Amino acid sequence: MTSLDDRAALTSGSDTWHTTAVDGLVPALTLSDGPHGLRRQAQAEGDALALRRSLPATCFPPAVALGSSWDVELATRVGAALGREASALGVDVLLGPGINIKRSPLCGRNFEYFSEDPHLTGVLGAALVTGVQSVGVGACVKHFAVNNQETDRMRVSAEVDERTLREIYLRAFEHIVRTARPYAVMSAYNKINGIYASHHRWLLTTVLREEWGFDGLVMSDWGAVNDRVAALEAGLDLEMPPTGTDDEIAGAVRSGRLDEKVLDQSVDRLVRLAERVATRQRFDGWDTGAHHELAREAARASAVLLKNDGDVLPLTGGFCVVGELARTPRYQGGGSSHVVPTRLDNALEALGSPGFAAGYRLDGEADERLVAEAVELAARHEVAVLFLGLPEPLESEGFDRTTIDLPADQIDLLRAVAVACPRTVVVLSNGGVVSVSDWQEHATAILEGWLLGQAGGSALADLLTGVCSPSGRLTETIPLRLQDVPSYLHFPGSDGVVRYGEGRYVGYRHYDSADAPVAYPFGHGLTYSRFAYSGLVVDGRRVEATVTNTGERSAHEVVQLYLGFEGDRPRHELRGFHKVGLEPGESATVAFEVTEHDLAYWSASRGGWAVDAGTVTVEVGASSRDIRLTGELAVEGDGHTAELTRMSTLGEWLAHPVGGPVLRELMAEHVPWLAEAGPALLGMAYGVPLIKFRTFGIGLSAEVVDALVARCAGSPASGRSA
Repeated sequence: MTSLDDRAALTSGSDTWHTTAVDGLVPALTLSDGPHGLRRQAQAEGDALALRRSLPATCFPPAVALGSSWDVELATRVGAALGREASALGVDVLLGPGINIKRSPLCGRNFEYFSEDPHLTGVLGAALVTGVQSVGVGACVKHFAVNNQETDRMRVSAEVDERTLREIYLRAFEHIVRTARPYAVMSAYNKINGIYASHHRWLLTTVLREEWGFDGLVMSDWGAVNDRVAALEAGLDLEMPPTGTDDEIAGAVRSGRLDEKVLDQSVDRLVRLAERVATRQRFDGWDTGAHHELAREAARASAVLLKNDGDVLPLTGGFCVVGELARTPRYQGGGSSHVVPTRLDNALEALGSPGFAAGYRLDGEADERLVAEAVELAARHEVAVLFLGLPEPLESEGFDRTTIDLPADQIDLLRAVAVACPRTVVVLSNGGVVSVSDWQEHATAILEGWLLGQAGGSALADLLTGVCSPSGRLTETIPLRLQDVPSYLHFPGSDGVVRYGEGRYVGYRHYDSADAPVAYPFGHGLTYSRFAYSGLVVDGRRVEATVTNTGERSAHEVVQLYLGFEGDRPRHELRGFHKVGLEPGESATVAFEVTEHDLAYWSASRGGWAVDAGTVTVEVGASSRDIRLTGELAVEGDGHTAELTRMSTLGEWLAHPVGGPVLRELMAEHVPWLAEAGPALLGMAYGVPLIKFRTFGIGLSAEVVDALVARCAGSPASGRSA
């Protein structure tokens, strides 16, 4: 039998990137960043994390870009490529994807996350996990949960109500766990309502394991454990990296503070993970050229054409290139996900080395000479393609941004170039959303390039010159101002607490519900063609629509399904999407199946998901604000009828299928005048708990109310449905 000390040692790593081995039981497993490319350390010398000295690997587009592809099949193929490279480099578990919600555009790590929407995040995250695990390498979904900022990330308490948790911040994790069955989940640094995520039994055991059926391993983010015993009791199986505190686990078992069964359960999960990855396919290497081309394909699918006045794109005449970022590309974010690429394309070379001027310095210091050179060059060309964006020091893991503005010197350059060359195309490189409202009138076209990975330069050239039509769509709203962001007054918090005061109204859920103006809405993106929508059919839970390419170029459309609900819910919510490639004149029918979970909301009073009977609005369109087809879907509901109590209001009693008739009969005898009362009196009366009428002299004594409650309690229509 394995000794207590050996079993305790299994619950922490042996070093920065390996689990602990126990002879005859489990080998050491190798873990590695990252979500969009391998950051495999060659040897543990000097910098334990080796942020800049990892082995070369393909740097695929980070999640900010890949998410904008809205392409499930593509995300699966990228995941499979990541799995092959992981296996070839001896990695058992890949630490990704990151699927935290983009609560604020200021979050410094937003480049690692997919979207402001949990449905889109969950579907694309599940696709990536499926791809990685298709070759037997484990995927580790992170950061669980409510890890939406870098400011004070290791201590801050995210204060958020359960409905918001369930509907926004846990929903993507739930989808991935239930559908893709990841081998591992990584707990976050932060607290959730005062309890560290790594010590949060409700999160790690009640929700993750008991409700969702997760059967994998839970590991900590690097350095996220503050109490080894509390973490193990909560459901955290593996502390990474080791802190030399295994004796705390063994000592707690010996003293009786920790049930030995809890330790053995975590050991079993380590063994199960080892058994799973032991069957992974073995690769001697990978086709670097093929993976680079896949990265290029993914980058092409991810850039978003925001604006294209006068069809200035694709480029057809003489043009010049301005902007240091065309020559020195930003293709990934800073921090733990930094990949050493196998090769690196830049847009300047990919565009065929046309006339070029740097225009600005990457350190943000104004340089009048560079501006003058750029203006002189632009004046001699029909079109100026201006590469702007955020230099690396302005966004990274570890800190949040304080503004969503581009550097001032870049905006000044744009204004000067646009005067010299009115047909100016802006290409953006940024991991987090940047404001466009102060300068977009100077740009004839805007191509949001995000961070596109190692092949981004050639991909941008393909899009600018018309080799391919842009097909990316926004996965987050671009606001007019930072002050318009729903979390603006609450982010990033203070005094160790960040309150999620905007609740469920994150991103487009806020903007569309409030009918607030935005620069560009969620789901927006142009192509070099046009699409028409027709033939909406709602048949039970099945929704169909036809989309037709009415333009003159082959292009992709992203058909989006939104559901609109009555009551205390956002204006509408994304519940499905299909990316469809069509030739000119070609049509395709897309179909969606609306599930029970798509209709549900989290009911705090019931402590579970609820579906109300009624009519749901069905919307099919090209963005959250470009709805082309509208219909209705009849919903039977889950059959639940609220239990009536003394404190149920008069209105709730009258609406109840059993309590209503009984109470009306009583009221007809004692309060006949109420039926003829005006709306003001009725409105006031309907909101009063029934027991409060006992002093009104209308026959509703405490005894009568209690008798009514007892009579309704035995009815099949009361309480929860079966």
